[in-house]
Amino acid sequence: QVQLVESGGGLVQAGGSLRLSCAAAGRTLSTYAMGWFRQAPGKDREFVAAISRSTSGTYYADSVKGRFTISRDNAKNTAYLQINSLKPEDTAVYFCAADRTTSIYTLTTDVRDYDYWGQGTQVTVSS
Repeated sequence: QVQLVESGGGLVQAGGSLRLSCAAAGRTLSTYAMGWFRQAPGKDREFVAAISRSTSGTYYADSVKGRFTISRDNAKNTAYLQINSLKPEDTAVYFCAADRTTSIYTLTTDVRDYDYWGQGTQVTVSS
């Protein structure tokens, strides 16, 4: 089992930027595809971005495409989400998740496919 810990959230004005980090412990991160999800109060957890084990494959929700960038550094056992041009509707708790897969090209947008989750970090965007 891998443990994931998110950090980097906070309060920021609209148009600002944040960089979220997801540090992994207990297992080598390279064996997992990684994803970022978010959950606003009263709403379901929604997909944000995913990256394959190889780092060659990425996928983004339409709502964040062009503003968010997912990346990973397997040597540091860390995944990242760079968030630019923040909007008030981006306000949510952001979770990183790990999907164990034998394929280095696999990624998924389905919350049910992810095996391990971090505790979440709050991102609040003021207008």
